[in-house]
Amino acid sequence: MNKPAFTSQPPSTTDVELVPYHCEHDAVLHTFYLPEDQQQFTGMPDKMLALAKQDPHRHPVVITATGRPVGFFILYDGDELTDYTNTSAALLLRAFSIHYADQGQGYAKKGLLLLPHFVSRHFPNILEVVLGVNARNLPAQNLYLQCGFKDEGDTKMGSHGLQHILKMSLSS
Repeated sequence: MNKPAFTSQPPSTTDVELVPYHCEHDAVLHTFYLPEDQQQFTGMPDKMLALAKQDPHRHPVVITATGRPVGFFILYDGDELTDYTNTSAALLLRAFSIHYADQGQGYAKKGLLLLPHFVSRHFPNILEVVLGVNARNLPAQNLYLQCGFKDEGDTKMGSHGLQHILKMSLSS
């Protein structure tokens, strides 16, 4: 009797965490790849980290799976926030990406579902997270809406076209 073939399963969701960026993540983050059709909608971690090192309003966050970086985004609290919300107790989610080799494993969804707890722990005065998602990026829009963001009909023009402004309330 033959043994069934071993199939690799993605790590359980309990192995997925959001952690503040640390320079120890650099080696993996600098290898992140996205195809061009995805790069048009987000910023690559290496470029976003270079900006974050110059701007104290950009807070890099890493999505890890069993300790290994699989995703990245920025939480932003600077002047451009007013383009997205009138709430001063808000953060702007920017440059959300999952390394291409790790896509399809549920890491994006799990990371976004962990976001309210992460924000309340690291930014206790924040009541809302907002983001702009390109109108042509339907997979991302659907993901954000599944993970607790709401579309209240607000839009703005971004560098690559119309963006829907989505909001996640953190006040219970």
